[in-house]
Amino acid sequence: MEIQSCVKIISEWDIVAARQMGRDIAKQLGFGTVDQARIATAISEMARNIYLYAQKGSICIEQIHTVDRVGIKVSSIDEGPGITDIRRAMEDGFSSSGGLGAGLPGVRRLMDEFNIDSEVGKGTEIVTIKWLRK
Repeated sequence: MEIQSCVKIISEWDIVAARQMGRDIAKQLGFGTVDQARIATAISEMARNIYLYAQKGSICIEQIHTVDRVGIKVSSIDEGPGITDIRRAMEDGFSSSGGLGAGLPGVRRLMDEFNIDSEVGKGTEIVTIKWLRK
């Protein structure tokens, strides 16, 4: 059974909903509690970025398969202002909102694969994958 779900991020409660949905799907796929927490934390960071910077967007979570692996793919999509300097945004400690600056670099560390595409004035898409360890 393929699992794919999206949560629109408009309010702070949507961040909680996306995080819980990610944890639930990860559990269904067989991820252990530590990886469930990593996935939920990454989702929370991406959803918070949508809420803070773009005001609206979506977190989409889906089960993925290769010949020998199962994973969870989490995508964050918004039509916000975009990121002017991705390299700087990926530096530990950088924050444009006065926070700790752990967001995007933290997401990259929590997940196995990380890709970001952003265009100023058009929005940002972040795609991450966590593979199930055997």
